[in-house]
Amino acid sequence: MLSPDLMNVGLTGETKEEIINELLDLLMKSGKIRDRAKALQSLLEREERMSTGIQDGVAIPHAKTDAVTEMVACVGLKPGGMDFQSLDGRPSQIFIMTLSPTSGSGPHVRFLASVSRLLQDEAAREALISSSGPEDLYRRMVQ
Repeated sequence: MLSPDLMNVGLTGETKEEIINELLDLLMKSGKIRDRAKALQSLLEREERMSTGIQDGVAIPHAKTDAVTEMVACVGLKPGGMDFQSLDGRPSQIFIMTLSPTSGSGPHVRFLASVSRLLQDEAAREALISSSGPEDLYRRMVQ
């Protein structure tokens, strides 16, 4: 599901919506999003209900939407971080976005669980943040 072309180590957005749009642009490269506007609406509505900024510099913007027929995901880094309204109040630097179809939840839940396990380890988070480029980030994500 992940590939180097779905990685960005230099996100430039300064607001939550700008970061979400940058990540959504990455997902558009997958060719699996049928309706960008619908996907964006689903992501923003999800953020309105509760921020997907979790803790320890990590945010996992995600949504279920009819804009996709299968789960898609991407990863972005923002060195220095930005306020994503995280539960711990700290800036987010690692962003993992996923969109899943509205029907079914198995792959969506499994993906979020595996990402959460990976990002619980401080050394793993630091390794991701220090990635030199998309290929390096990809390698660190899948090892």
